[in-house]
Amino acid sequence: MTRPKPNLIRGGPGEDPPDDVEGLRAEVARLRRVNDALMDHVERSMNLGGNSFALFQTASLLEQQVRRRTLELETALHDIEQTNRELSAATRSLETAQNRLTDALEAISDGFVLCDSDGGIVIFNSTFHALWRGVGDLLRPGVPFQQLIARATERGLIRESAEARRWLARRSDGRQRRNTHVLEMADGRWLRISERPTHENGFVGIYSDITAIKTQERRRRERELAAKSTLLQATLDNLSQGVSVFNADLELVAWNHRLTELLDLPEGRLRAGAPLASFLALPAVRRPFADDGREPEALVRWLKSTRSIPTRSLELDCPDGRTLEVRSNPMPDGGFVTTFADITHLRRSEAALRDSEWRIRLVTDAIPARIAYLDRDERYQFTNRAYEDWIGRTRTEIAGQRLRDLLTPEQYALRRPYTARVLAGESCEFDMTTPAANGETAYVHAVYVPHRAPDGETVLGFFSLLQDVTESKRAAAQLEEANRMLEERVAQRTRALTELNDKLRAEIGERIAAEEAMRRAKAEAEQANLSKTKFLAAASHDLLQPMNAARVFVAALAERRLGRHNMALVDNITESLEAVDDLLNTLLDLSKLDAGVLPMHVTDFRIEPLLRQLATQFSPLAEQRGLEFRVVPSGAVVRSDMALLGRILRNFLSNAVRYTPTGRVLLGCRRTPTGLRIGVADTGIGIPADKTQEIFIEFHRLKGSRSSRDCGAGLGLAIVDRIARRLDHPIHVQSTFGRGSVFAVEVPYGSADRIEAPHPAAIRSEAGSLKGVSVLLIENEPTILAAMAALMHEWGCELIHGDGADAVLPLIAERPDAIDVVIADYHLDEGRIGIDALQAVRKRCGRTVPGIIITADRSDEVLARVKAHGLHLLTKPIKPAHLRSLLVHLRSRRSE
Repeated sequence: MTRPKPNLIRGGPGEDPPDDVEGLRAEVARLRRVNDALMDHVERSMNLGGNSFALFQTASLLEQQVRRRTLELETALHDIEQTNRELSAATRSLETAQNRLTDALEAISDGFVLCDSDGGIVIFNSTFHALWRGVGDLLRPGVPFQQLIARATERGLIRESAEARRWLARRSDGRQRRNTHVLEMADGRWLRISERPTHENGFVGIYSDITAIKTQERRRRERELAAKSTLLQATLDNLSQGVSVFNADLELVAWNHRLTELLDLPEGRLRAGAPLASFLALPAVRRPFADDGREPEALVRWLKSTRSIPTRSLELDCPDGRTLEVRSNPMPDGGFVTTFADITHLRRSEAALRDSEWRIRLVTDAIPARIAYLDRDERYQFTNRAYEDWIGRTRTEIAGQRLRDLLTPEQYALRRPYTARVLAGESCEFDMTTPAANGETAYVHAVYVPHRAPDGETVLGFFSLLQDVTESKRAAAQLEEANRMLEERVAQRTRALTELNDKLRAEIGERIAAEEAMRRAKAEAEQANLSKTKFLAAASHDLLQPMNAARVFVAALAERRLGRHNMALVDNITESLEAVDDLLNTLLDLSKLDAGVLPMHVTDFRIEPLLRQLATQFSPLAEQRGLEFRVVPSGAVVRSDMALLGRILRNFLSNAVRYTPTGRVLLGCRRTPTGLRIGVADTGIGIPADKTQEIFIEFHRLKGSRSSRDCGAGLGLAIVDRIARRLDHPIHVQSTFGRGSVFAVEVPYGSADRIEAPHPAAIRSEAGSLKGVSVLLIENEPTILAAMAALMHEWGCELIHGDGADAVLPLIAERPDAIDVVIADYHLDEGRIGIDALQAVRKRCGRTVPGIIITADRSDEVLARVKAHGLHLLTKPIKPAHLRSLLVHLRSRRSE
């Protein structure tokens, strides 16, 4: 059907002329009536008056007026004709513009409609007509646009949507505004509607068919969604946690392979769209929840509530001994994500750490000294049992309390100057008195030691060590009283000496008997001291076991991704364990030296390599403290134990650097007729002349020798004295108080012909991954086994373990070729040793599997046995970095 072209302007040809032409015609008609009236008046005047001159005069005036009026009328008629010509030309131009506008609108590919201020349709093109052909004959000029939209909505031409409701609401309020909407039609088409208001308060609408664009966009989104789904599933399958995703209808939409492993589900049991209740009803899922005392319905309610709570979690103990952590997090669409993580190793590690902490606290509680640790705010963080008994409160009551809150104002005022000094980085010692339980006065010797951060400057807190010296004070008073009484008795004896000469021989006999008794008592005391020394050596040796486990646990914890605060705590624990390790090793060496069991390996060697090694070790430390450090080379050959001699020189250098605030430190040699004198000279604080022998007493430190850098225990020179006496190397000390000291050891010369070949270089630290390395661990101590398992897990190793050959051989029967390295403890249960168990493993594997023996026994006999079987030896407490380096080295050798 052909639709007539719309008229753009009302008042075209054939319609009434404009208002100005009608006005001119009315004016002409009025003038004619005026003229007729005047003529009638003249004629009547002539008939009545009969005055010829008056009539002539009136006629003349009338003629002039008529002529003027006629001229005006002709001018008006001429103007009317000119206006009519211009109006005809404008009408033709308007028709041309209307035709051109109609052609332009028809050339537009989009639908176009123009509405007036009343909302009525003025003009539209055929594309707009085609888009709304479903409304019937209602689409024509003059029809209200809102009526057209109502018809389209009634016939269901527009698909129901939020965008459609917004567009209809804006169209119905009558206000014209700039709008842009995208609507989906019932027939599958998509329209983009752009509406703009006109100056006459109407509006213009452009309707674009974007179905092809929407189809292409939907296909692109489907492809992107498919790619993202594949990527998301790959990501989920590579997570170490089990993941399940539920939508707003509580239906399973995604999961990963780790979930089926953790829940021990067979393949194919999980399906997309499965309800949450059926998922929880699976036997493998129900079992840990049932053991936790939760019914599935209650758990469903718990999981549903997570959609309104940011994060919820719970821990489940499975029947097979595992511990699972379940976390649920809501999603914006109303669904939620549930993760399952196996935290069994974490709980076991925590238990092992608590056990280690209990052992360390057991040691501190056995010490009679009152030990406490306070942070920078003077809050208690640690106390031992002796300190708690002294305060009279339990550990939980003390922890977190401030020092000022537990003491009286007078007691706190006494300590305040010393706490300020120790928090400034200065070690303090002072004596004080406190009331005793029996009402008497007790004397206490207090030592405050600052605890520094790894940077060496920041003070994190301080250690408080209090020792009750009441008995020693009383003994000193009693000794003074005894001396006074003795003097009186000597005076009395002197006066009575002449009277007792006869009894002198009898007394001499009695004294000889007393001296014999004293010699026997001395022998018994020496034997008791030797027994004590051997016991201390054995006790120090046994303490290496929990220390070894603690260091391995801390190393495993350091491998994890921790926050800055937690990593700082791990570093502090590591430093504390290293300090305890050094102290135990020192005590062990002292015990071995006192017991005469420290092994020696005296050989001839050149002194130059040892000097270079010491220079490499102490140059950075001296540079850090702003000291000049110089080593004078020497080509001399000496005869001694290189390790023990290095221990002596290291103690000399450590003390020199520690007690030299400014200046320089020199390490050099001087030839003497009796041997090579190797000395360390410094410009430090020096030693008083009457104190040069006291510095070699264990735990003895000179007053005023403490500095902010000094953290020694007073055992270094005691070790030096014992080693030197064992090696028969004289020690020489020269010191000027306030100007510096020289410590030297004299070593006998050796022969260049007897120099032994150098030992093979230690395995260097190698960087590399241990992921996938199969390690067989033979260990009978559960604590060390748990620590090693945690550390190996953090390194990515596959660990197989047992407490002996009988336990591990069945474990490797099916894959003997998969074992990369065997780690065995030297001492196992029932007198067995790790070397025999490792040999049995090698026999079962049919090859020489690389092996590492770990032991706290550092004797030459054990070292010789390990080397004889081609094994590597690590002594307890092991250093995780050395173990990792050795494992990487052994793995690289196997790959070669």
